[in-house]
Amino acid sequence: MKLKNIKYFVQTTLFGGLLVIMPLIVSLLFLKWGFNFLLDVIEPITTIIIRTAKLNYLVSATISVLIILTFCFLIGLFVKTKLGIFSYKYFEDNFLKRIPFYKIIKETIIQLFGTKKSLFRGVALVDLFGSGNLVTAFITDIHDNGMYTVFVPSGPAPTAGFVYHIKAEYLTKIDYPLDQSMRTIISLGVGSNAILKKYSELRETNA
Repeated sequence: MKLKNIKYFVQTTLFGGLLVIMPLIVSLLFLKWGFNFLLDVIEPITTIIIRTAKLNYLVSATISVLIILTFCFLIGLFVKTKLGIFSYKYFEDNFLKRIPFYKIIKETIIQLFGTKKSLFRGVALVDLFGSGNLVTAFITDIHDNGMYTVFVPSGPAPTAGFVYHIKAEYLTKIDYPLDQSMRTIISLGVGSNAILKKYSELRETNA
């Protein structure tokens, strides 16, 4: 086997191994972070249970989690009542909304775990500077004057990016799923062929 072939074999094999292992490592790190965060949250309650009930750490931690879940459930029940809705709105308007970034954090959590519709109104390819070079964008607002507001995420971290206000002639809305479009951002553009194909088909139809 030639040296070039050996080098190619080693590179492709190593890359293939990384594709298998890296997602697993990232997932484990995320789970570890989540587990440690949970332990930090329940630590005060766990410590009190250990000292008062003389139970071992595992049982005390389990009870702590159940206490927190029960508390959240009761809060949820309360804010469904008229008194709860009024109390929460008053507390939020007068205290919570004065906390920096509270509104942004709340909306993000609702998007992740709630039933509120997505902030994005669709996927688009945008010619930002009229040069013919396109960027993947997510439509966030449509204005009465015909302009669009779009969010252009930066890969591989789609939560960071830029907001642009674009004239309609520089934007082409693509009928393509939001989640699949987001995957192309996370994967640094891999899989964008389907988006560009949709764009070409749309251009041919409107030609």
